[in-house]
Amino acid sequence: MAATRIESDALGDIDVPEDALWGAQTQRSRRFFAIGAQRMPLPVVHALAQVKRAAAEVNAELARLHAEKAAAIADAAAQVAEGRHDAQFPLSVWQTGSGTQSNMNVNEVVAGLASRALGGGLGKARRVHPNDEVNLGQSSNDVFPTAMHVAAVLQLRPLQAALARLRAALQAKAKAWDGVVKIGRTHWQDATPMTLAQEFGGYDAQLALAEQALAAALGLVHPLDIAGMAVGTGLNTHPAFGERVAARLAERLGAPFVVADDRFAALAGHEALVGLHSALKMLAVALTKVANDIRLMGSGPRAGLAELRLPANEPGSSIMPGKVNPTQVEALTMVCAQVMGHDVAVTLAASQGHFELNVYKPLIAHDVLDSMQLLADAMASFSEHCVEGLEVDAERMRELMERSLMLVTALAPHIGYDRAAAVAKHAHAHGLSLRDAALEVGGLSGAQFDAWVDPAAMLGPR
Repeated sequence: MAATRIESDALGDIDVPEDALWGAQTQRSRRFFAIGAQRMPLPVVHALAQVKRAAAEVNAELARLHAEKAAAIADAAAQVAEGRHDAQFPLSVWQTGSGTQSNMNVNEVVAGLASRALGGGLGKARRVHPNDEVNLGQSSNDVFPTAMHVAAVLQLRPLQAALARLRAALQAKAKAWDGVVKIGRTHWQDATPMTLAQEFGGYDAQLALAEQALAAALGLVHPLDIAGMAVGTGLNTHPAFGERVAARLAERLGAPFVVADDRFAALAGHEALVGLHSALKMLAVALTKVANDIRLMGSGPRAGLAELRLPANEPGSSIMPGKVNPTQVEALTMVCAQVMGHDVAVTLAASQGHFELNVYKPLIAHDVLDSMQLLADAMASFSEHCVEGLEVDAERMRELMERSLMLVTALAPHIGYDRAAAVAKHAHAHGLSLRDAALEVGGLSGAQFDAWVDPAAMLGPR
């Protein structure tokens, strides 16, 4: 049987694993909320630790906490923020809706580390109190949503980098393929010609809109609820505490964090994170469209469109030798489907703000951060293992374009819509080329057809 020690809280004594840095409240959460495999996201834990560090420093400045203890707490919190004690945060996402137990998990671990640094220990040998000192000037109700915002801002950075890489890859392909003319498609049917560069430029523009939406939504997340305390009044904290903590976080983390204008609203609602996740959903929608187009243009290699050659990264079948599948597309679009599902959950959870507190905070934090990480990882993989290695089959594109009946659109200004439609129908019904059909239907010469039906001249206004 594993060795344990006694820890105590307001409800009495409880056995805690001997090697655990946490205390009684964390242990109670482990016992009463053994639900699912999802753990509180480490970015939230690290963000909470960043808040604890800043709070200890500010409390020392305000003479609310002894300098030696404040320094020990700040150093311990810095260790947690750096990920040096990640195994000490085992709690489930599915806990109290305010995130109180994860806030106390961080408080207890930081208190344990600080106590040891001051020559004390754990349990009854603690020299730092998790509530009175680590949590000084804070409530779970304000510090947990503050950490949600801090974590979201930090987690968005790798996503923005991955999006920038994908856009750069699309732009590079568009530049390289500027002279490649292909047939456009609408309704999954042939349309008029375009260049592959125009098509890939369109993909980049779709992602640019999503990038702009993310940048706009990020501004909504910079205000923090720090010092709102239990219901937003700021009871039991110093008037300067919130502004000073936000300023320290802004300087240390390189983001323009400020205190929310209305802390009551910041406790009771999470519209800022709803807006941020809506931008993530928008990105997922655009990515799905881009990925599916690449999937379809790469279909084949002999019985599909086969206009693009996708990188052959791994065998595609356990039974069909030589088969290669668009697996990067499949992974990315599955991620996008998950993000769309998360958006529904975040929307429902954010609507559950009853009176002064929303109590679905852990779910919102989990799904927003999960969407960010999934999208960042999937875009990075899609860029590296698919888009950057795409090759074009220009001959196949030329063949499909020249066989398309919709080149007849160029004849309409010269012979009228109805006669042009008759030419297309005649070609399709009799298996003729568009040129031969035009000559059989009559009314124009071969020279006129060649002059009017030039795919390279159909790429813009005429």
